[in-house]
Amino acid sequence: MVLQIQPSQKKPNVSWEPLPADFILSDDPVENIQQPTLAAALTDALGANGRIQPQMLIGSNFGLVATINKKIVVKAPDWFYVPQVQPLAADVIRRSYTPNLEGDAVAVVMEFLSETEGGELSIRSTPPYGKLYFYEKILQVPTYVTYDPYVPSLEVRIWQNEQYTLQSADANGRFWIPELELFLGIWQGERLCQTINWLRWWDSEGNLLLWSSEQAQQERQRAERLAAKLRELGVDPDAIA
Repeated sequence: MVLQIQPSQKKPNVSWEPLPADFILSDDPVENIQQPTLAAALTDALGANGRIQPQMLIGSNFGLVATINKKIVVKAPDWFYVPQVQPLAADVIRRSYTPNLEGDAVAVVMEFLSETEGGELSIRSTPPYGKLYFYEKILQVPTYVTYDPYVPSLEVRIWQNEQYTLQSADANGRFWIPELELFLGIWQGERLCQTINWLRWWDSEGNLLLWSSEQAQQERQRAERLAAKLRELGVDPDAIA
């Protein structure tokens, strides 16, 4: 059941302040057992294809901070992307992220739906704030993705005219994510001995961004084919190596 509480008329007072050092972050377990693997696979594909730069911030189950009506609010999305953040000192560990204070606004947020209601589509405008309300009205995240791996079902909302608009998938069932210049879609297959419905990236030409494990497998297959051809020519590949 989706919680749909009408937002209050009064516009919230939002500011961007650092998380106090003594603020206790929630350590609740993830609601979806697939969440960590789904998030890791998305990041792995970006890294394996050279699409992660040092100035970026990509995280999973990591606190995004805003101060609403003088009270600190933290939401930890299943996956998010920030194009550029300010570097930290070498001895400092980033434990949260405050947009507009520590760097760019958050560009993409994803939430993976659990079997029980987790507030991913809640527009509750009073504490505890709904996630959709927080990303749409407070952070104003340009692209908000919700994914139900059990159906599976993928929805992409784009922030336009101060509100979210549901986008339509293309003929391949994929959605263009402009902030990353990539398509996002559902792909069923195996990774790390798990066969599930994964979220995956495709480039603008429709090429699938391979995971690091897939790239390594391709390299092994190429090496094996080359070795076989050398043997056909009477050359010992081990001797060349």
